[in-house]
Amino acid sequence: MSMRRRARARREGSKAEINMNSLIDLTFILLVVFIVTLPTLEQSIHVILPVGKTNKAQDDKKKVLSITVDSQGKLFVGETPTTMEDLKGRLSKAVADDPEVNVLVRGDVRVEYGNVYEVVKIAKDANVRHLGLVSKEN
Repeated sequence: MSMRRRARARREGSKAEINMNSLIDLTFILLVVFIVTLPTLEQSIHVILPVGKTNKAQDDKKKVLSITVDSQGKLFVGETPTTMEDLKGRLSKAVADDPEVNVLVRGDVRVEYGNVYEVVKIAKDANVRHLGLVSKEN
């Protein structure tokens, strides 16, 4: 360091600086990761939901059981593949554990109406009190 720089540094004092570039880069990377992964966390079984006007779901802390019928008519409880017979037992057990369980049925728009109707009928036979059909808002 030259004599002039040392003298100027003594007069002005030391400058404390924090380089924020890497922190800003990290923030944007995390933001992009969350934007990309958040939709897949909701449901990993891809279905095209029908479009319709619906009421907003109430935000309560009750247990929610999600049943999905995909475009090939395959049945899932959560993300676990199941059959109609297994669904009867699972719904009966869920209602026995919690009579106020919420059941949401997600049916692909390309699936036959009868497949979704069969799921609703099974839920009714299992005495499910709170049943909802999931759709996209238009």
